[in-house]
Amino acid sequence: MTPRRRRMIVVGLILIGVSLATFLALTAFQKNLLYFYTPSQVAAGEAPKGYPFRVGGLVVQGSVQREPDSLTVRFSVTDGTSTVPIHYTGILPDLFREGQGIISVGQINAEGVFEASEVLAKHDENYMPPEVADALKQSGQVSTSYKDYQK
Repeated sequence: MTPRRRRMIVVGLILIGVSLATFLALTAFQKNLLYFYTPSQVAAGEAPKGYPFRVGGLVVQGSVQREPDSLTVRFSVTDGTSTVPIHYTGILPDLFREGQGIISVGQINAEGVFEASEVLAKHDENYMPPEVADALKQSGQVSTSYKDYQK
């Protein structure tokens, strides 16, 4: 085997190794992404089945139901157009209450209920997550933009 042929084989093996490493990194990155969906998108079936994602909106007035002697809570979230039922077991943030903007992380179960693994509430009365503010503005429920909530 000539030195030139050996060099070409080594260069080819390096290119194959770099390509494989890039493919594996991109695959792992794609599986760890958490996309945001509005309740309207979830109701329309646009949200992935079997993969975690985020859903956000306003907690529907009168929808919070706590199970006695348990940390399990059921509530609904709306963007003004559609509503998504959420089931969560755990300690809710102190700022969680009806009529407030939240984002939940989890996935849809077989019954069509969003099983949340985490619930995030806004941190003060002037902040709303940008995704939630944009979804509410598009539905016509809120007429201000996200920047108005950042003050």
